[in-house]
Amino acid sequence: MPDALFGGAPLEQLVEAEVRLERELTVVDLDIAETIRAARKQDIEVVLVSDTYFTEDHLSLLLDRPELGPLEDVRIFRSHQHGAGKASGLWNIVLRDLGRSPEQIVHIGDNRVADDEVPAGLGIRTVHYRRLDDAYLDVLEREHEPVDPFGDPAPDLDDRHGDFGLTSLRAKALHSGVEHATSTLDIAWRYGALVLGPVLTGFAEWAAERAHQTGTAVLWCPMREGELLSELINAAARARGWNVEARVIWLSRFATSLAGLDPLDTDAVHAFIRTGYRLTVRQALAVLELQPGEVPGLATELDTVIDNGDIADRVARALTETPHLTNRLAVTVTAARERLIGHLRDAGALDGAELTLVDLGWGGTIQRQLARTLEIAALDVRVSGLYLATDARVERVHLAGLRAEGYLAQAGAPAHIAATVARSPEIVEQCVNAPCGSLIGFTEDGAPVLGDTADSPSQNAERRTVQDGVRAFQRTWNRYAAADAAWPLPAASPAARNRLARILASALESPTPDEAAVFGNWTHEDNFGSAEVTTLLPADLRPAIPYLSPGDLADLGMRDSFWPGLIAASDTGLGALARAIADGAIDPEALEPAGEPYETRLRYRTADDHWHEPIRRRVRINHNGLSFARLSFEHHDTVDISLAIPGRPAIVRVDWIEARVLTGRRREQVLRWDRPEDFVGLHYAECRYLGGNLMEFDSPHAAVWLPIARRAGAPVVSSGQISIAFAMLPQSMTGMAPRMPVDRRAARAARALRLTGRLREEYRTAGVKGVAAGAQRVARRKLGDGS
Repeated sequence: MPDALFGGAPLEQLVEAEVRLERELTVVDLDIAETIRAARKQDIEVVLVSDTYFTEDHLSLLLDRPELGPLEDVRIFRSHQHGAGKASGLWNIVLRDLGRSPEQIVHIGDNRVADDEVPAGLGIRTVHYRRLDDAYLDVLEREHEPVDPFGDPAPDLDDRHGDFGLTSLRAKALHSGVEHATSTLDIAWRYGALVLGPVLTGFAEWAAERAHQTGTAVLWCPMREGELLSELINAAARARGWNVEARVIWLSRFATSLAGLDPLDTDAVHAFIRTGYRLTVRQALAVLELQPGEVPGLATELDTVIDNGDIADRVARALTETPHLTNRLAVTVTAARERLIGHLRDAGALDGAELTLVDLGWGGTIQRQLARTLEIAALDVRVSGLYLATDARVERVHLAGLRAEGYLAQAGAPAHIAATVARSPEIVEQCVNAPCGSLIGFTEDGAPVLGDTADSPSQNAERRTVQDGVRAFQRTWNRYAAADAAWPLPAASPAARNRLARILASALESPTPDEAAVFGNWTHEDNFGSAEVTTLLPADLRPAIPYLSPGDLADLGMRDSFWPGLIAASDTGLGALARAIADGAIDPEALEPAGEPYETRLRYRTADDHWHEPIRRRVRINHNGLSFARLSFEHHDTVDISLAIPGRPAIVRVDWIEARVLTGRRREQVLRWDRPEDFVGLHYAECRYLGGNLMEFDSPHAAVWLPIARRAGAPVVSSGQISIAFAMLPQSMTGMAPRMPVDRRAARAARALRLTGRLREEYRTAGVKGVAAGAQRVARRKLGDGS
């Protein structure tokens, strides 16, 4: 390199600067140091063999570390000294100069060729100190973390501390565990050591540091996540010498919602009731500690599912319309509040002027509701929060004048990280949770009352193993922090935060097929008074996977799928496309059909014969040439629905339509249309049944009608989720395209079936008179009577 680049500095000065920088950047491998100490205790000779251009004096400076101890009696063989590298003759020199036979030497090294293959070929016993196995390399690849030392630099490097040793320490943590009995436990261990371990270690150290900086002696970690989080925070504080302690406390969204409820506010009671998922009226009353007999206005609806705004309104009005019930509800809320406050007081959480919560976060709901509860009780204790990440919903906390800080994301920024974590939080929560049900209340003496848990023994074992992997990483991290007083604090570095955020976001966006196989069977229980249990990979979506596109995954609601990335990982093609979008390699719009976007439209007809405004979902065609739409509706007296499936002129092959509906007091019913006989008798508006499972839609509004209430065997349906799996051949928007030939036999059968169905409906609603009236209408139409 030209001397001018270095300002004319003497060569000796440049060499000295390089050696000093090398010493500053390198860290002693504590496992190798421990091996050296063990060898010396056994009077085993220690020899260093290195491919390096450094001189003996340079190496003496680099190796002068307290962790290694004195090295005066250690022989060093340098490639620069002997003119040969380890892969090209240096081992022969080592054997000759030591006067040892190959089998007397055990060599430990990380280079596959120079430290393993070449010396092993000479008979030397070798231990290949492999840092990055293939599975770990795949994880680094999804994180866009380069592993080629001569390739592109990593995207998030601190100017002074690089990647803070994360890549190496993750590898050490990964290989620090015991061999597991099953492959599923090995995958769980890897997830803990490689993904959640560094993320939660950084979070715990940040929370402990923030407490240290603000003079906060005690941090409060709500259960169920609090058990692990408090352990990690306490370990971080001990390793850094901070006077900070984390303690467990029992809080939940449900308990704080009830304690802060305004029993006089009908809208607040309505919102509280709707928070539970598919509660029955009976369950809602039980949540509020009311007996059915105390609310006679709801006596006939006790087993009705609260799945729509109308029934929620009736329940809320019934509970707030009379002074007696309002007072009864106030007694329940006051008792819940007093029991919660009693638990806080017994734990010592109300001893100071500020109560600082540490939780995974997202919207800060528990913090806001707890602050309201304490305000109602006239307790002058300020509630603050330290969170792994928060989304835009935390603005409500800020507007209430409360402090809420996020580590990886704050109030929705960075947008990508906040959106990714808040969209798929369930796996993080499940991995951190203690193996118990969520809090639903307190006893009179302040003991927590927990809901049931649906976790299987295998899920509990896998969760424990994930948490063991998390602990293994933190132990590894703290081990190096304790050995080096200057070990860096990643909490203070934006680069470190960005690196940890990328680890978590990439794991949520692009789980591996192995991770999908393990975590897809994990269950989530609602525990807001409901007995609903859902798997992270919902069973009802598995048949839809071949029809899904990345855009369809983005359209899924939280109740449809807690972790869309898990669905993508279950299909090779879908997973590849989802990863490409997450990596920024493909614009999502590039996978959408060209031209004007079209939408599947669902309209529903209620008992008053009114068709309501359509619910829409964009039509996409995926890598298999297939399409999928999922639309949901809720109205207390729905009778029929219409589906404009392609939203444009098209020939459509409908593989199946599935409707999951609730009819008031009954459990969810699953209705399917997937056979020709299912499609024959349907009503087609501006479209035609072609036979089999083929339909021709003539206009954007052309639709097929489904008699959903009749099919469910009920007068009305109160809510439903409609899934459609189909393939489509778009036709000209002009309507000039030739029409498909109709299966005449199928058309006649369809007309007969529709007539039979109409007669059956008229007989069911009006008896013989209804049938006669229907026959008169048909006759008038045939005679041209327009009346």
